[in-house]
Parts: sequence; C-alpha cells; structure tokens
Amino acid sequence: MRQRSVVGLVFVLAWAACSGAAVPRHVKFSQLPANTREVLTESLAFDAHFWDDKAKLVHNPSPGFNGVEEGHYMVRESSWYALGLLLRDAPSDRQRAADIIDVVLKQQFLTPGVRWYGTYRRTPEEPDPTKISGPFRGYDPNWRVFIGTTFAIILIEYPDRIPPELAQRMYAAIDRSIDGEITEKRLVPSYSNIALMYGFLWDFAAQHDNRADWKTQSAAWNESVYKLFKQYDAFFEYNSPTYYGVDLYGLALWRDYGSSARMKTIGSEMEATLWRDIADFYQPELRNISGPYDRSYGMDMESYVSVVGVWMRNALDAKVAPLPNPLTPSTDHLADIWFAPHFAILGTRIPADALAKMKHFAGPHLVRKQITDQRIATAWIGSHVIFGGEVTGKTKDAGYATQFHPAAVQWRTPSGEIGWVQLVQCPPVDAKADEHGLTISTTGTIRLRIHAKGLDAARVVAKNWALPGLGVAVTTDATGFSIVPSGDNVDLVYPGMTTMRLEINPAL
Repeated sequence: MRQRSVVGLVFVLAWAACSGAAVPRHVKFSQLPANTREVLTESLAFDAHFWDDKAKLVHNPSPGFNGVEEGHYMVRESSWYALGLLLRDAPSDRQRAADIIDVVLKQQFLTPGVRWYGTYRRTPEEPDPTKISGPFRGYDPNWRVFIGTTFAIILIEYPDRIPPELAQRMYAAIDRSIDGEITEKRLVPSYSNIALMYGFLWDFAAQHDNRADWKTQSAAWNESVYKLFKQYDAFFEYNSPTYYGVDLYGLALWRDYGSSARMKTIGSEMEATLWRDIADFYQPELRNISGPYDRSYGMDMESYVSVVGVWMRNALDAKVAPLPNPLTPSTDHLADIWFAPHFAILGTRIPADALAKMKHFAGPHLVRKQITDQRIATAWIGSHVIFGGEVTGKTKDAGYATQFHPAAVQWRTPSGEIGWVQLVQCPPVDAKADEHGLTISTTGTIRLRIHAKGLDAARVVAKNWALPGLGVAVTTDATGFSIVPSGDNVDLVYPGMTTMRLEINPAL
C-alpha cells in the first residue's frame, strides 16, 4: 500500500511539472536550517505578542507603518502570520490560520470598475476610498500582490491544511486582484518589487484557471521585466535594503513556482545576480549595505528591520547578521520580520562567492554600477567607513517623501553604534564616490542629516565636521550654512550651492 502511494505521488508531481502547475517544496518546520528556524520562531513569537484573538488579526507595532496607525490591525501582515502558522502546523495553528484568512478575505474591495478593485484594506479601520477627500489615496494597490502571493504559497504548499471552501475563496480573490491590476493599468516593469510579484501571481492564476490569454500575457510581462533588468543587470529601484528583499522574494517565487523552465531559469539568474550586487556593497564588520539608496527606510540595518536583513539572517548567525539584536516590540519596522515564513519556505539561495563576502570583509574596494543609461551608483567600501553616491544625470532630486538618498556615509562610532550622514533634500543632483570621499553637484539648497552618538554640534562647522570617530573636510561654493536640530539628529543646510566636496577621514 505504501509503495502504491509513493508511486502515485511521483506520478502527481510529474504531471504537475509537465502541466505547469507549481510543485510544493514540502518544507517541514523541524527540518529547517538552524538560522532559518530561529528567525521564523522569533517572527511567530512577535505575531503572537501582537495577536488579537477577537479580531483575528495582528496589531501594528510601529507608528504609521505602511499607512496603518499604531495599534490598528494589519491585514497584509496577518496573512503572513497565517502562512507561518500553516508551516509550523502546531496544535490549533490550522484553525487560527483559517480564521485569519477568512478575515483578510473580507477586507478585499469587491466593486469592479474602481481603481482599488481587487486590493485590500490595509486595516479594517480604513474607510472606503470613495469617502476620502483630497490627495490621500487611502488604500494600497500593492496589497493585491503581497496578499495574493501569500495566498498562492498557501494554495501550493498547504491546501490540505485549510478548508476547501476557503481555498476556493482564495483562488477567486487572486483572480480579482489580477483583474483589478489589468484594469487599472498602473504597473510598469521598472517598478521592480511589485512587477516581480505580479509576474508570478499572474502566471499562477493563468495556470490554475487555464486561461490562454493570461498565460501569454503573463509570460510577455515577465520577459519585459527580465529584458529591462538585463540592460545593466540592475533593477531601477536600485540598492534598497527593504525593496531588494521584496525583489528576492519575487525572484524566489519565479525560480521555485514558475510554470515554465524559462521562468525558473531567468528567475534564478536574476536572483543570483542581485545577491552578488548586494554583497559588493555590504561591509560585514559594519553590518550594513552602503548607499546610495534609491529607496530607504533607515540608515543602519542594526537599528531597524530591513527585508534584506531578514533574508541574510537565514544564512548568518544572529550576532553577525544585519538585523537588530535583540529585536524588541519597539524595534523600528518590526512588522517586516513577519515576512520570515515566505523565506523559510522558499529557501535562501545566496551564491557561495557572495556569501563569503557577507561573512568576511574582502578588503577595501570601490564599487561602480551602471543602473540606466544616465544613472550610475558608486561606493567606497572601506575598513572603517562606507559611503556612496548616485550620478542621476541630474534627473532625480531628493526629498523627505521620496526615500531617495543619493549620498550616504556610515561608520562605527567610538560608542560602538553606527553613525551616518544622509543627503535628505536637494534639487536634481549628481553624487559620486571615490576612495577619499564624495563629490556632490546640484543647483540650490541641500540638507544633510547627521546621526552619531556623542555628537557635539559645536564641532560641526561649514568647512569641517568633527564627528565621533570621523572627520569630514568640506569644500563648497554654498552661499551660507546653518545647523537645524532634527530629533536625535542634526541637519546641515547649505543654500545656493552648485558643488560640494566631502573629504572623509575615519579617526583611527
């Protein structure tokens, strides 16, 4: 009887592979690598800490995270918890996961023809978008693919752990998300992290529904994403400790669950290339990826949860991984740790040469990376300091809402904590790094933010910054200079400038 079952299973898996249906990886919690099991266990513990058994959702631990007020319920992150519960599969986990999925499904917008059709409320407390006046959108269309891909993993890996009626509702929800995205026509292949998840989810829905039009269209979409990447082996959303992590998630979905050998191959290729790019910018002794950052939520991976940091924690011990250690309920961006179940199931595949760079500093080196025809990222990865700049062809400016930081510096202060300098506001700009510092070109006023424990603002003047553990000599044609307190940081404002040179010297 057992032999017949094994033969039957082999036949089913072979049929699935030939038909384009995704084949489950059959990951068991008890068999996960030690680092993966540790980060997943920590993720589930924080889920349980913020769980509300009455609402069947988790609370938001951070003020304003992804548009959700602190203490409000989180729809997307609750779906991630459901996936983790089904992976762990301890007593009562299946029921809690089913309860979560039921509530999440009820948050989907069901009215066809509106821009938000097929996406989900970020929190049940969020009002209907039609009742919100002004420019605030009041919803996030990206929840279509964040929740949709989570549902897809559940339907591939654990269909036997959820009620059949719930599975059918999830398939229908995925179809609505694809329909909504097609109708809205907002996505472009350069929107890397969403484009990758969308490409997988569209392919998954096409195979399940056996829709020839969606099979053709999703394959064409994925080829367009790949073609754009291959221009310079780079994503347009370049060098983001958060969004690179989502890129890696989308690529892992392609390489494991893609419906064709082609999709799996190009997914694996882009994934390996991206990991090598990350390794080039990473300084393991500082536990940080150097700037410049196209999109960044923070400047110190030891102080906030980045999605790349969660991925790397799967391959590195806690004491050396670029994550806060220990994590606490008040850790900045803590909710991104709830992405851990996806990575545990898909597996972390860092090329051996890239992983070696992440474990041991390979020595000082300059990085130069073409991003587009006009944009070039450069960075100096030194023994004691890292810094980078982006030449944009003066096509991009920086502001508080853009997350774009075209010049950045990080070092370890005498306190042991990371200090940093960040260009937070400027007109269209070019910034370039070399072994000795940064050159910034723009026309107008720039604002640089400095964070360093033990900083004495009196020692920061227009032409010289005496920072804890770092000296910076400034040459500029700016017409003025002022210091503005900014919470625990200080902002340096240089008006009327066209050029600035920062000579960076670590105080050894």
